[in-house]
Amino acid sequence: MQLRNAPDRWGPVSKLLHWTIVVLIGWLAWLGLTMVDMPTTPAKIDAYALHKSLGLTLLALVTLRLAWRLYAGAAHALSGTPRWQTRIAGITHAGMYVLMFVIPLSGWLFNSASGYPLQWFRQFNLPALAGQDAMLAQSARLVHEVGVWLLLALVAMHAGAALYHHFVQRDATLRRMLPSIFRKRPRTPAPRRRMEH
Repeated sequence: MQLRNAPDRWGPVSKLLHWTIVVLIGWLAWLGLTMVDMPTTPAKIDAYALHKSLGLTLLALVTLRLAWRLYAGAAHALSGTPRWQTRIAGITHAGMYVLMFVIPLSGWLFNSASGYPLQWFRQFNLPALAGQDAMLAQSARLVHEVGVWLLLALVAMHAGAALYHHFVQRDATLRRMLPSIFRKRPRTPAPRRRMEH
């Protein structure tokens, strides 16, 4: 099995990282939107701790994904794809990568400037990025919240473009990123029956 990406398809490592990050982003967004309205109970504290741990996991996976992409290359755009679509896809991908770094880092900075400790799944503590500072915490929180909405908008555009390619243009753009079990296998023609004379 070839792990690296090929010019015409994404390899299994890229697919695994892609879909794991998709699930993490959805989980983090849902958790972030619901935990703020929870009553002040141990469950709320646990929800915040989980949100932080998942955010750190996202940061690590995005770093790994970018490193893998630089090492393994990227699948090329399908032949016949208009140049404007390729450019928009490139800008969208770059924007998502930037935000997937900015959002967890701004959350980490907000946590540090607010004076809270930061643990990863209660296994170890991470260092503070800054000392306690109310103004810095407010700015970091704003960047974190705005970044989430911008990322969700770009993810929606990205998903919409993939669905457009799949259902309207009927090309292999989406299928190249789907796990092998979801890809349609070419149908083999039925054997011809001999004509009886």
